[in-house]
Amino acid sequence: MRRLLTLFLITCLFQTISANDFSVLSPDNSLKVNVLVRGGQLFYNTAYKGKVILEDSPLGMITNVSDFSQELQFVEKSERVINEAYAVKTFKQSHVEYMANEVIATYKNPEDEKFSITFRVSNNDIALKYALAQNGETARCIIEKELTGFKFPSFTTTFLTPQATPMIGWMRTKPSYEEEYVPDEPVGTPSKYGIGYTFPGLFRVGDNGWALVSETGVGSLYCGSKLSEGTSEGLYTIAFPEEGENNGIGSAQPAISLPGETPWRTITVGENLKPIVETTIAHDVVEPLYEPSEEYEFGRSTWSWILWQDGSINHDDQKRYIDLSAELGYELVLIDNWWDTRIGREKIEELASYAAAKNVGICLWYNSNGFWSDAPQGPKNRMNTSVARKKEMAWLKSIGAKGIKVDFFGGDKQETMKLYEDILSDANDFGLAVIFHGCTLPRGWERMYPNFAGSEAVLASENLIFNQYWNEQEAYNATLHPFIRNSVASMDFGPVLLNKRHNRGNDGGTERLTTETFQLATAVLFQTPVQNFGITPNNLTEFPSFVIDFMKEVPTLWDETRFIDGYPGKYVVLARRQGDQWYVAAINAEEEVKEVTVNLPMLAGKKVSLYSDANNRAPKLEQVVLENSGEITLTIQPGGGSILTN
Repeated sequence: MRRLLTLFLITCLFQTISANDFSVLSPDNSLKVNVLVRGGQLFYNTAYKGKVILEDSPLGMITNVSDFSQELQFVEKSERVINEAYAVKTFKQSHVEYMANEVIATYKNPEDEKFSITFRVSNNDIALKYALAQNGETARCIIEKELTGFKFPSFTTTFLTPQATPMIGWMRTKPSYEEEYVPDEPVGTPSKYGIGYTFPGLFRVGDNGWALVSETGVGSLYCGSKLSEGTSEGLYTIAFPEEGENNGIGSAQPAISLPGETPWRTITVGENLKPIVETTIAHDVVEPLYEPSEEYEFGRSTWSWILWQDGSINHDDQKRYIDLSAELGYELVLIDNWWDTRIGREKIEELASYAAAKNVGICLWYNSNGFWSDAPQGPKNRMNTSVARKKEMAWLKSIGAKGIKVDFFGGDKQETMKLYEDILSDANDFGLAVIFHGCTLPRGWERMYPNFAGSEAVLASENLIFNQYWNEQEAYNATLHPFIRNSVASMDFGPVLLNKRHNRGNDGGTERLTTETFQLATAVLFQTPVQNFGITPNNLTEFPSFVIDFMKEVPTLWDETRFIDGYPGKYVVLARRQGDQWYVAAINAEEEVKEVTVNLPMLAGKKVSLYSDANNRAPKLEQVVLENSGEITLTIQPGGGSILTN
C-alpha cells in the first residue's frame, strides 16, 4: 500500500501534458514548471500558486558541432525525488535540507544528435542545466549561443545592475560588478552600457510575486554569464562575456568536453520577498570540489587601508592595527596593497610573528595579474601563474599567514574563471583562505571551495571614501543588497565605518550621513564569513562603550537567516542567528522616520538589548521585554538603524 501511495504522489508531481510536454511541481505543489515543444522549439513557463511568473521562455543552445535550437523532438525523460541535507558554515544558513523534484528530459535534432535538460523544482526555486552527449567521434564543442530565456509579463518591473563594458573605469579594471542598481524599472529599459545586466537580477511581477534570476556552479569549466538586454516584451536571455574582457585574451564563448554540462541557471520565486532573501539554491545544486586541507579560520578583521589609505601601509601602522584586532578580540588583520615595497618581506615576517603572539592571523593583499588591467599596486605577478603562485603560497604558509585577498580581475571569460579556481585550489594546498576583490559574483563557491572566504562584487565601502555622492546613496544601496547581491553569495563589503569623516584624522574627506546604529546594523545585514570592518583605533575612545562592545561580540558566521520585513531601496529588517543568539537588524533609506511593527516569535516574551538612534541621531542602548506575541514596533531614523539581540 505504501509503495502504491509513493508512486501516486510521484505521478502527481511529474505531470504529462501531452506526448512531448510535461510539468514539474514543487514538493508543496505551489510552484509549477511546464516544459513544452512548439513547432520544434523548446520552451518553459512557470507559475506560483496559480499566478504567472514566467511566460513561454526559450530553451536550447547552438554549438559549433550541433544545433539544439530548432526541429527538436522529445525522446524520453526520467524522474526522481531529491531529499538531501548538507552543511556549509560560510553562508547564511549552516544546515540545509534540500527537497526537490527532478526531471531529466532528452531531445534530439534532425541529425539524431541528443542533448538533455535537467529541471529541479523545490518549493521556491527552479534550477536548470543542459547536458550534451558525445555524438560520434567529436569530443569537444564550443557553445556559440545559449537560448535560455526568462520571459516576464509586460507589467513586471526590474531591480538590475548593468554589466560594464570591458577595460573601462579606474586603470581599466572593469567589469567588476560595481555598478548602480536601478529600482522598479519597466522591463525592456535599455541598460547604462547596452550590453546587459550582471547576476543576480530581481524582478517584481506586479501582484503575482517576485523572482530572482541567477546562476550557480560556475568554476573553471565554463564562463560566467549575464542577462542580455531585455526586449519590450519582457524577454531576457543568457549572454556570454564581451570579447574585450581579460584584455581581449581568451574566448568569450565557453568550450566544453563531450559529454559535458553547463552550469545551473536558477530562478527563485515567491509571493513576497521572504523566499528571495532566504534562498539557498546557489548551494543546493552544487557539491564541494575538494576537501579542506585544514579547518579554516573565519571571523572579524581590522583593515587600515579603508580609512587610512595607502599611507598606512608601513610597519608601525600595521602594528597598530594588529593591536586593534587584539583589543577587539578579532581573529584577523588585513594588510593591503603595496606591502611588498613599502614594508618588505622581512618586516612582514616580523609582523606575522607579532600578530601570532597576540592570537591574530594576518592576511595579505595581492594584484591578480600583470596584463589585463593597468592597476599599479603590488605585489604583482604572484597569483597569475602556477609556478609563481605556489612559491608565494609556500612562503605565506611558512610565516603563518591565514589568507590572501586577490584584486583586479579581468571579467567573466572561461579563462578568468579558471584563474579563480586555480588560486582557490592552490591556496587550499597551503592552508590559505581566499577573498576576491574587484571581481565577479561567486556562483556557489561557498560550498564548492571550502577555503573561499568571500568576494566583493558590489559597490563597496571604499566608494564612500572616494566620493561624497556614494555617502548620499549609502542607505539606499544598503537596503538593496540583502534582496539581490547578498541573497545568492557572501559579500565582502567592508562595513561599519564609524568615523564621521572618512579620513585618518576623522577631520576631513567625505562625510558619513548615516548614523552609528546604521553602521552597526550593516555588520549583521551584510553577510560574509570574513568581515573586514572599517573600525579605527580612535573609535575605541570616541563612542559609548556599548558601541564598541557590540563590535567585539558580533559574529560573522550564521546558522540561520530570516527575512522579517522590507522593500528594496527603502528599508529592510533581517534576522540572523548564531547558536541560540539572535541579531535582528533594521535600516531605513527613506527621508522620514519609519515605524515598523514586526513579529519576532523567536524572541517572544524575552528581555533583549535594543540599539537605536535618539532624536539627535546619537546611538542609544536600552533593555526591553518583547510582548508574548513577539510583536514590537521599531522606530528607525532616516539613514538610521535598529538592532535587537538577546
